[in-house]
Amino acid sequence: MERGKENEGQTKGEDNKSLVPSRDVLHWKDLVNLQYFIYELDSRRVHNCLIEELTLELTCVSAFCHLYYTFFLESCNDEMSNEIHDLVQSLCHPSGVDMQLVNEKLCDLLVKIRSYISSHIYAEPSRVTAMTEDRFIELLNAILEYFKCLIWCCYESMFPSMTQYNLLQNVIYNLRDFLELKVIGCVEYETIEYVLPHLQLMALRIVNFCFTLLDCLLEDSDKSDVSLVDPKLANLLVEVIPVELEVMLICCTNLKGSKSEEVEQLVEAFPDILRETLIHLQEHMVNVLTPSASTCNIHVMIEFLLIILTDVLKDVIRHDKLFVLLARVIELTKEVFVLVRNIEENMNEASDANLNLMENIELLKEDLKNDFLKARADSSQLRFPMSDGPLFMTLLLINLNDLVNSNAYSVSLIKEEIGQVKKDLEIIRSFFGYVEQTFHRDLWTRVLDVAYEAEHAINSILARDHGLLQLIFILPDTVEKIKLVKTEVQEKIPRRGANAPNKPIERNSSITVGKIIVGFEEETEWIIRKLTSGPAEIDVISIVGMPGIGKTTLAYRVYNHKSIVDHFDVCAWCTVDQERNEKKLLQKIFNQVIGLKEQFNEDHHIDDDVADKLRKQLFGKRYLIVLDDMWDAATLDELTRPFPELRKGSRVILTSRKKEVALHGKCHSDPLYLQLLRSEESWELLEKRVFGEERCPDELKDVGEKIARKCDGLPLVLDLIGGVISRKEKKEALWLEVLNNLSSFIFKDEEEVVKVIQLSYDHLSDHVKPCFVCLARYPKDKNIRISELKDLWISQGFVHQIEMRSAEEVVDELISSSLVIPFDNSICKIHDLVHDFCYIKSRKEKLFHFIGCLNASSSSGMMARGITIRCENLLRFNRKKENPIVLLNREKENPYVKHLLTLKVIYGLGHCHHHKSHLKHLRLLKSLDLKGITLTDSLLNEIGMLIHLKYLIIQTQANTLPPSFSNLCNLETLVVKNREGSCMILSPWFWSLAKLRDVRMEYGAVFCPYINEPTVLDEDLRLENLRTLYELYLPGLEDTEDIIFKRFTNLQNLRVCIEQPEDCSAEKICFPRLDVLNELEQLRLYSFWDSYNEYTHGFPSSLKKMKLLGLALTYDTLSRIARLPNLQELILKCTIINEGKEWNMEDVTFQNLKYLKLYRVEFSEWQVDAEKSFPVLKKLDIRECCKLMEIPDSFGDIASLELIKVWHSPQLKVSIFNIKEYVEVMTGEDKLKLHIFG
Repeated sequence: MERGKENEGQTKGEDNKSLVPSRDVLHWKDLVNLQYFIYELDSRRVHNCLIEELTLELTCVSAFCHLYYTFFLESCNDEMSNEIHDLVQSLCHPSGVDMQLVNEKLCDLLVKIRSYISSHIYAEPSRVTAMTEDRFIELLNAILEYFKCLIWCCYESMFPSMTQYNLLQNVIYNLRDFLELKVIGCVEYETIEYVLPHLQLMALRIVNFCFTLLDCLLEDSDKSDVSLVDPKLANLLVEVIPVELEVMLICCTNLKGSKSEEVEQLVEAFPDILRETLIHLQEHMVNVLTPSASTCNIHVMIEFLLIILTDVLKDVIRHDKLFVLLARVIELTKEVFVLVRNIEENMNEASDANLNLMENIELLKEDLKNDFLKARADSSQLRFPMSDGPLFMTLLLINLNDLVNSNAYSVSLIKEEIGQVKKDLEIIRSFFGYVEQTFHRDLWTRVLDVAYEAEHAINSILARDHGLLQLIFILPDTVEKIKLVKTEVQEKIPRRGANAPNKPIERNSSITVGKIIVGFEEETEWIIRKLTSGPAEIDVISIVGMPGIGKTTLAYRVYNHKSIVDHFDVCAWCTVDQERNEKKLLQKIFNQVIGLKEQFNEDHHIDDDVADKLRKQLFGKRYLIVLDDMWDAATLDELTRPFPELRKGSRVILTSRKKEVALHGKCHSDPLYLQLLRSEESWELLEKRVFGEERCPDELKDVGEKIARKCDGLPLVLDLIGGVISRKEKKEALWLEVLNNLSSFIFKDEEEVVKVIQLSYDHLSDHVKPCFVCLARYPKDKNIRISELKDLWISQGFVHQIEMRSAEEVVDELISSSLVIPFDNSICKIHDLVHDFCYIKSRKEKLFHFIGCLNASSSSGMMARGITIRCENLLRFNRKKENPIVLLNREKENPYVKHLLTLKVIYGLGHCHHHKSHLKHLRLLKSLDLKGITLTDSLLNEIGMLIHLKYLIIQTQANTLPPSFSNLCNLETLVVKNREGSCMILSPWFWSLAKLRDVRMEYGAVFCPYINEPTVLDEDLRLENLRTLYELYLPGLEDTEDIIFKRFTNLQNLRVCIEQPEDCSAEKICFPRLDVLNELEQLRLYSFWDSYNEYTHGFPSSLKKMKLLGLALTYDTLSRIARLPNLQELILKCTIINEGKEWNMEDVTFQNLKYLKLYRVEFSEWQVDAEKSFPVLKKLDIRECCKLMEIPDSFGDIASLELIKVWHSPQLKVSIFNIKEYVEVMTGEDKLKLHIFG
């Protein structure tokens, strides 16, 4: 490059930044006119394929012109210039010109452009070195305009690599501005002399890449397939970034004393470019390098530098130290860049240099603390923003536990601090029950505040959101604060005993007197019979049900019944205190037994020997004691211990929301589980509540009955709604308003409702509370599959997959607390009132938030831990790019990044292909459900950077997931809805996800390719945590499948399909040896071959459920299956038994089989002694078994058989009716159900 005038000192005007040299006015006019024509063409309302193709081609010509008239000005081809001029004139003045001729000119020109590119794609270096600084700046401007043109036109196809293109453009902008500093005299030539050759070479490579990209766009086969140049783009960045870093270092070391506004603007751009560079390098490492200790240290250093760069211009760095700090960061970035290059090239010195990274982090942290940062921030302004402290602590400890066990490199930077916070908070939490939270309220408040400080600091650091001060000052300070609070807690509060109750202190509760009672006639009679007859020994009659269903009302009705009053010598009622103070409760009972009528309160004396006194008073009497609202078995045991067990027919009535309490107290009688009121009973109760003894007017009856049905049979809700409408005028319009806004009226008078549900909630175990609250994620009145509910809890991190038994325990506790209503073993439901409670609680405690559209930024949900986005209208991608679909807008300050842990996107109408989002900025995400969106490659790559993800559901048309998924080292659940008819190829990165437990591919998965890659065959590659693997396709090749399944030693659920490869005969099939899976409980084995094939290997003895499809089943195979000791469910579909002949089950016994389904099974006769072969069978399901003429009569001898289903097999009707008749004759009961279809 020629030296410019060193001391000219003049400031260049806008003309110096023109896209084309001013010396050629004709070229400039042609380019302007061409761009104007393209703009007009694209602005047309009607677009079709021809117009879009013409727009693309003309844009390519325009982009070419920018470089052609700048870089090759001296050697411009006059013939091509004239053709460009003629084309532009034809486009701008089409009158009288045949457009067909214009198209021909354009086609000829494009051919010549491609030819020109081919001959000049590797431009000679002298063309750059001969340029003056002015011309060099003009070239850089021309390159920028070139990218602007192509991105404007080809945005959709270039978007997957847009981050890299943006980085390249920002580097070019910065280098151009740097050269302008030289032109205006801010930089001496000698200062930059050594870097100029690198700048020249860099420019040459960029021009060559531009021509390569243009040539790809003009390719006849696929104009929009620019992914072919992505590797070249990556290589270009590898060459460009070191030059940019060197230029930055020059500025920071040589211009730090400059007062120039241009210098200040240039330096202000450095942090953003450095950040983009490091993010690009991070993504490059994930896609290219195998994880190792060296790469982990590099990732930690990158994370540290990114935290600094995110905050470096936010007024936290001392202004006089900014250049020095940037120089340090640039030097470290250069070091990291070199290390990555060395690792890629397998250079040994990389490992030695890598050891210094962690030391450099600590040194720079110390310098930041003492030298670079301004005065430390004050975290004392942070206050715990929620109301439910125990819930917050539970969620925080769950999250801290996940982070401590995380393999994420971002966590490594502060893992020691996280571990200390978790340890201390667990100790503190162990001291605080409900009682302690009340009596030590100030201390508990301080605990919550400092815990919230810790969460805020940790999340800020991990999210890179104002994290620098948090890292250097606030988190270390908070760790020390927590230690001090822990010491104070240990000094002031005695540790709770192992059996101390986790429950609130006393709340006033009393018997509802004069309550209107409707229904429960049968229940009343049943209880009275149990109280007045039966065994002489003491018996406990338990009434169990959800809050508000009428347990206390029913008990009170019986308690005051004349026959009961006459039957017992002594009666006492005790509403159980919420504090576990058995002596106080016994004192209440004792006072009633001795006839002390005044209300008991804490001012009354409690005898230390009240238990003995009560026993003596009850001795020899027939007594009835009601224990209302009992919460735990331990309290029940303490209260009933003084009750004498003489044979006097004494009774205890127990009401509880908890099933296990009732079962614990059972003596002779089973608990009574109350059901909701029927519709007619609901209306009767509501009518009496509103009108008393009068009747409802006819004009209000219809709407009144609808209101009653809306209350779903819950007496308490009916009573509340009755109170609402009883205070209104008796007009239909007002009642319709109540009907239409029922839930809002509940909220307006919700105190009683909230009280009873809140009590149930308070008594849940801490780890169950978030599981309960998140039930509000389901729509009201939805039947909830318990399996889906468990998946939801796992996705939220509330229940760990490591021990699924914990999920079962949560379900049991919720059901026994009567907060969840079970319908059968697989379905449950919650009352609308309970749903409202959960929803309010979740919003109040910021557990999750609903958003109605993708671009919404609701302030009320900014702090939410979870978000569900529902889009009711199908949005399409906007080709003009003014308003592309953005999942979460990163252009604005994003409030979600520090709090959002779970994200779910739902589409109301169809699916949408998303091209743009900012998922990668949501760095704390643990759970991501995007099954409602068909994802592009760019979004898949973004997901690969969410290193904290544990739960992922996606939908894609790609046939493989990107290498960046190897970065998801914490992933436990992966569900992919892939393209129908194609298998998802599981690349070698799959084996690096050691924490995977649940993998489900909707339309099949296959290893890449099958298992022939050496990486896959590595003996050390195992997924020992994998429990579920669905829709695995295997080729049925010899010795391959055995190797696969030996790597899943703990697999419990497997769906595998043996698929016939092309050019492979049926005789060559090789089934996998499934008996190596010693933990397998559920199996679906499919065979898709031209003919039936026999599975000759054994099955795991652990199997409980099995489905076989497309197999030939022989006597030996079926005998092996029958011998499986734990098999309870067997489904045979599209199989053939003994070549379609007889199924003889002599000496064959399915010892524990409860369900047998035969679907399109070929066999003609069934020889079986059913009582012997199926001793515990409950359900028999036969579908489309056309050859089978009858079901053997011996099935009538199976005592456990409850149901026979027959589908589309009319020939079997006679035999199943005979079996039913036989059962009725033998048992005298109509116990066998028949379902016949078709």
